[in-house]
Amino acid sequence: MIESDNPHSVSFSPLEWRASAFCRRAARPSRAPVLDASEIHRVLNDLDVWDAWPLADRYGAPVAWRGGELWFALAAPAFDDPEARHAHARIHHFHRTDRFAHIAATFPDGFTPGSREWSGSAILDGDEVTLYFTAAGYRDEGTISFQQRLFASTTRLSDDPETIFTGWSQPRELVKPDDIFYVSQHEGTGQIGEIKAFRDPFPWTDSDGSQYLLFTASAAQSRDRFNGVIGCALQGEDGAFTALAPLVDACGVNNELERPHIVEHGSQLYLFWSTQAKVFAPGITAPTGLYGAVAEQLKGPWRLLNGDGLVFATPENEPFQTYSWWVLPDLSVTSFVDYWGVDDPDAERKPAGRSHFGGTFAPFLHLRLTGDQARLET
Repeated sequence: MIESDNPHSVSFSPLEWRASAFCRRAARPSRAPVLDASEIHRVLNDLDVWDAWPLADRYGAPVAWRGGELWFALAAPAFDDPEARHAHARIHHFHRTDRFAHIAATFPDGFTPGSREWSGSAILDGDEVTLYFTAAGYRDEGTISFQQRLFASTTRLSDDPETIFTGWSQPRELVKPDDIFYVSQHEGTGQIGEIKAFRDPFPWTDSDGSQYLLFTASAAQSRDRFNGVIGCALQGEDGAFTALAPLVDACGVNNELERPHIVEHGSQLYLFWSTQAKVFAPGITAPTGLYGAVAEQLKGPWRLLNGDGLVFATPENEPFQTYSWWVLPDLSVTSFVDYWGVDDPDAERKPAGRSHFGGTFAPFLHLRLTGDQARLET
């Protein structure tokens, strides 16, 4: 149990995700269906898009907006090497109706404190929009840094059909890693999947009204190279967040538990995250996929879904097909098309160049959740 010195009395039962969990699955895992070329629609030919989330209410449901929904996603110019996009990522917004239509970059040039903008979430409260996001690196830096910080900025939706936002507030930093629970230096080796984490902020209002922030992080007290955790912070009466111990500890198992978020369903809380096969520790064979846990309350105790945490995986012959899944309260699931049409179950590396890269929104999937069991609807 973890006790917090926050004015709100908090006792958490964190989930320890250990190698022994991978012996508990009784059946073959669910697999996402293989994509057909007719299902892949680029938003713009010269823009790559990934890591999407909606403007949502406090429960995570997309809000109605101008006959559809307002969504955010990371985007970058379509480089010859799609992996270069991470160093140029900015948040853009989109109008979702029957398809996603690009609108614009969300923040003005040079407005946010990083050299790039990485993933987050967005909440509408009344008429106020709060966009939570990751600032990667530092504005105007000469050498790209992988340092990550958590920020939020607010605006209001405009009634003017020619504009969307009334103007963003100065971004405010939400919580800082202090090397007690979460590492404060994130450079790692600089390779994708090996940098350390402090990103992907997601707010959650608990049943007692307490405001929490979840995020992807790396454990400060672990000496293991694979030290991924899902971090947590609690907002005090002054509006400031205090870091708590992680909700999920995957030390010795996995380096990155990305884009954590919670969905309430059937009087239970379901915590989801995405991870890739390549960031599991040596000796653990697990696929790229959506993973999760369930509890009756945020404080836990949390239980891995399906015994080992895997909700569903990419197709056996398409190990890089989609990624960065986001579950909505109606149990629909969005993601983006990564590298598709590979048709090689033994592929360990993503193909070079653009020939297999999607860089766009993937077709939605749908889950079925029953207690501690989760699977794809077919």
